[in-house]
Amino acid sequence: MTRPSLWFLRSALIHLALGFTFGGLLLWNKGVPIHPLLWRLLPAHMEFLLLGWTVQLAMGVAYWILPRFYTQRGDVRPVWLAFVLLNGGVWLAGMGATLAAPAWVILAGRLCEAGAAAAFAFNAWPRVKPMALAASHRE
Repeated sequence: MTRPSLWFLRSALIHLALGFTFGGLLLWNKGVPIHPLLWRLLPAHMEFLLLGWTVQLAMGVAYWILPRFYTQRGDVRPVWLAFVLLNGGVWLAGMGATLAAPAWVILAGRLCEAGAAAAFAFNAWPRVKPMALAASHRE
């Protein structure tokens, strides 16, 4: 497995653990009230699980599994950029909402996440081929 894929998957697992921990605290607080401010973890819980876990897992697996025509995966820099932007965006958007940061912090997080998707697509796009073309490369 490639190094970027490993980092995507490891970070996805960290976000899964944090998201489940926050969700568990929220559920516990719902049954046995601990502190009313604990509900402020809800945006981070959603952000970590929806984007930090799910999207990052998909990106890591996609980078690893997409076909490698001509035995190359292409330039790895856009993939690393996607990794940094996605993780930065998840933390900015999730913790920005949790800590009641100004709206521009959350917007910056969303822009980082969109930039991560664009950088990843930039790397993956040339690797997606029509079936007829892909079959001709195998022969």
